Order: sequence, then C-alpha cells, then structure tokens
Amino acid sequence: MQKEKKDIRTLTKEQLRDFFTANGDKAFRGDQVYEWLWGKGVHSFEGMTNLAKTTRQLLEEHFIINHIKVDHIQRSNDGTVKNAVRLHDGLVVESVLIPTETRTTACVSSQVGCSLDCNFCATARLKRMRNLNPDEIYDQVVAIDNESRLYHNRPLSNIVFMGMGEPLMNYNNVIKAIEKITSPEGLGMSPKRITLSTSGIPKMIKKLADDGVKFKLAVSLHSAIDEVRSRIMPFSENFPLKELREALQYWYTKTKSRITYEYVVWKGINDRKEDIDALVRFCKYVPCKVNLIEYNPIDDGEFRQAEPEAIDNYIRALEQNDIVVKVRRSRGKDIDAACGQLANKNDAAIY
Repeated sequence: MQKEKKDIRTLTKEQLRDFFTANGDKAFRGDQVYEWLWGKGVHSFEGMTNLAKTTRQLLEEHFIINHIKVDHIQRSNDGTVKNAVRLHDGLVVESVLIPTETRTTACVSSQVGCSLDCNFCATARLKRMRNLNPDEIYDQVVAIDNESRLYHNRPLSNIVFMGMGEPLMNYNNVIKAIEKITSPEGLGMSPKRITLSTSGIPKMIKKLADDGVKFKLAVSLHSAIDEVRSRIMPFSENFPLKELREALQYWYTKTKSRITYEYVVWKGINDRKEDIDALVRFCKYVPCKVNLIEYNPIDDGEFRQAEPEAIDNYIRALEQNDIVVKVRRSRGKDIDAACGQLANKNDAAIY
C-alpha cells in the first residue's frame, strides 16, 4: 500500500535538515527547501531550480505541497479585489485586497465558515467546516501581495484578520501564520502592520497578551450594553462585557497597545442615546479608538443601516470625550466583498 505523503510545509526548518541528513544529503539542503517554500512561495518541487533532479525526486516521493489556488477573481468599481480561494480539499474561502491612495490591505480568512453566530454577518450563516492551516493563511497573503504589485505597482502594506472565521478560535494556526508572515525568512512584514479582529473571547485575548504578540488588536463590539450585544451576537451571552473589559485592560497592561473597537450602528437596534452613552463609558476603561462602520445588508431582515443623524450623534459624543473616532466607508460592496458580506456566493464554492 502506498504511503500517504506528508504536507512538507508542516515541517520546521530543523525537521527538513534532519530529513536530508537521514537520506545521506547535506543538512543545508533543508535550508534551501525552506527558503523555496516560504521566502519564494513555490508550489512545486520542480520549481526548486537550484536542487539536483535526484533531490527533487526524493522530495516528490515523500511530500506534497498543499498550496491554495485562486479559483475566481472579482474586481470592484472602487478597485477592491475579491478572491475565491480553493483549498487542497476542495473547500473555498474568500480573501480581499482593499486599495487606497496610500496603502493596500489584505483581508484574510482564518476558518472555512465561522464558529460564531453574529446575526448581521453572512459568513456566520455558513457552517464552520474546519480551521485553516498556517500555510493556507500565509498563501492568501502571498496571493494578495502579488495582486497588489500587479494592479497597484506596490507591495502589500497591511493585513487584517477580518475575513471569514473567528481568528481566536483558530489560535495556534493564526499565530504560526503571523510568525511566518513577519519572519525575514517569510514575507518580512512588520507585526505593527497586522491587525487581528476578534468578536471578543476574553480568555484568548489574555493569552495573546501573555504570548507577547506585537500585532494590533481590534474588537467587534457593536454595543456596550449586554442585552443589546447578545441580540446582535448571541454567542456573547457567554462572554459578558465585564469579562471582555477585564481582558482588554489586561491586554493593555501587558502590551501598551491601544484597542480598536469596530462598531456598526443599526436603525432601531443601537442608535439610541443610551447606546451612545454606554459606548463612551466603555471606551474610558482602556485607551482605544472607534471605527464606525457602514452596514452592508445581507438580506431584508431586521438589520438596517442607521440614519446619518445617528452616526453624527455617535461622532459628536465620542469626540467630546476625546475618543478618536473614524467613519469607515465600506469597499467592494458591488462584489459582496465588504465587511460582513463574505459568504462564497460565487460558483466556485463547494458546500
């Protein structure tokens, strides 16, 4: 019976070196292969051109490279690009390139589907199929970096973990992917250009702080009143705002890095004065800034974009309390690439 081949990108550099010495070759071959896999991003052993043919055949006999394939690309009128990314097992996730005049940002996915149940988000309506592996997350970034260079003549400048899935429910793989992205042997990106966005899992936020991560943290808040937040994000009943607040205070004590609160305002849900006052109070616990996000409807249900007056009321109250606030206009709405819209509507998806 033929032995099942191992995905070579699950091996560390040391394990690759050990493989070559065990097969009668020099250890530095492992360094060469590692550079091809992560620094140069090759998708086949044939592409490792500085290796002898016999060495490439040896790798072919023992390993595979489970690289992603960008199955389908959509380009928005505003320059946003959405990728349907097919994984080695046929499942599909989506990732997005968001350009502005000064930067290009990759919005990457961490799970196939999502573990959570936020009522306003299309991704949450998909069943969580599995976590993405570190190399699958890394490959999304490489693909978008290539697109940034192709379409905008500049390398990728920022990464946000705001695509499909809850990153903290795939903690180990996300952290390993970020280590590869920031490593000089990988993409060499500064961790300060990476933002991980979470729906707010207190225990895992504390673990991030204990692990001494250097990237930025954003929290999908949407309400600073427990009852309202539970209506918007039912899972948050298990993580009351008091616990979230304590975790964020712990984060700031350990990292000295301020939090970004992602906050969508909906008509008749969180657009009252008491909602605004609660957010202002919550913002005073930890140094932070607030992104007010334009809502992108996913159906004709209860969630409707708030009136401009409600947004203005939020801005006024936050600014009067010296809290930095920005209104984030959505990009890529015409191709369902905007915040909360990633749901594999293209024909490439398999479910």
